[in-house]
Amino acid sequence: MTTNSIAIERVEVILLDVPTIRPHKLSMATMYRQTLVLVRITGNDGITGLGEATTIGGLAYGEESPESIKLNIETYMAPLLNGGDAAQVAARMQVLDKHVQGNRFAKCAIETALCDAQAKRLGVPLSTLFGGRVRDSLPIAWTLASGDTARDIEEAEKMLAQRRHNIFKLKIGACSVREDAAHVAAIKRAVGDRASVRVDVNQAWSETDAMLGMRLLEDAGCDLVEQPIAAANVEGMARLRQKNRIALMADEALHGPADAYNIAHQGAADVYAVKINQSAGLSGAQQVAAIARAANIDLYGGTMLEGAIGTMASAQLFAGFPSLAWGTELFGPLLLTEEILTEPLVYRDFELMLPTGPGLGITLDEDRIAHLRRDNKR
Repeated sequence: MTTNSIAIERVEVILLDVPTIRPHKLSMATMYRQTLVLVRITGNDGITGLGEATTIGGLAYGEESPESIKLNIETYMAPLLNGGDAAQVAARMQVLDKHVQGNRFAKCAIETALCDAQAKRLGVPLSTLFGGRVRDSLPIAWTLASGDTARDIEEAEKMLAQRRHNIFKLKIGACSVREDAAHVAAIKRAVGDRASVRVDVNQAWSETDAMLGMRLLEDAGCDLVEQPIAAANVEGMARLRQKNRIALMADEALHGPADAYNIAHQGAADVYAVKINQSAGLSGAQQVAAIARAANIDLYGGTMLEGAIGTMASAQLFAGFPSLAWGTELFGPLLLTEEILTEPLVYRDFELMLPTGPGLGITLDEDRIAHLRRDNKR
């Protein structure tokens, strides 16, 4: 470090357990709460950056859990960061990549916290570090995942009436293909042309099930199918895309730039669900988007159902994408029963508004954080 460098003094990881407003049913798990993994990195200049490494359903979705993220950051990553120059974000991440294999979610939280702090030092929004914005708000989809058709229709009507969402993604895959298709068709009939209806199968179908399902969903008026088959079966995704007209989106198969290149090379997706956690950070997600643009693949801003920190970090990056043909899914904070910010994120007219303040542009409510901390509850 030089004499003018800013030394990292503290890396803190906090688990917050927050109930959801309703059961959130996916093909692999049903969520009744979300565990937010918050990371705070403080330099010797007193500036603290915030990051988040939230995943879905414990270990049901991926190989990292909230508990493993916390342990691995505290045990292996914090010692590599402490004393390093906080302003040299790329150098800090290079050190982690050299000494720590995998751990994409944990690395995302650290990179986000470093970028948030550095943007605060410069007095600019975090988006400025990645080239700036082309938009100041983002279209936001809402996931209908109660598993009950009538309840989902009621929920969709409420969102439309409030002008909060006019894009709906349905979580399917837990029932038979025909049952799921009938569920989707009923909801599409109810909302009609007032909303886009899409589905996320979360890898639950076989390739033959997906062939039938995609044709039934096209007939039902569904616009897009997300990751219908196993993430490893990229060749199968290519076959499905060749034999169906409905748009096909890669999600779980997309773990960063290398996967983005491979999927594009095999012609296995029309759309990429870009997620900062899946991509091991903001820089990785930006690279995924660049590969998609080069391959004429459309973009969708995805979510891991993060709270306000991860949601706003994603929004800051996505605001700079030249095109977001399929919008975004940054509704995570709206699924939670507790607010963790002093000023909640602003959702209106079917979009999320981006703040203009430095860094992420948000402030934590420390009293709420203290109340929700898992270690305080114990």
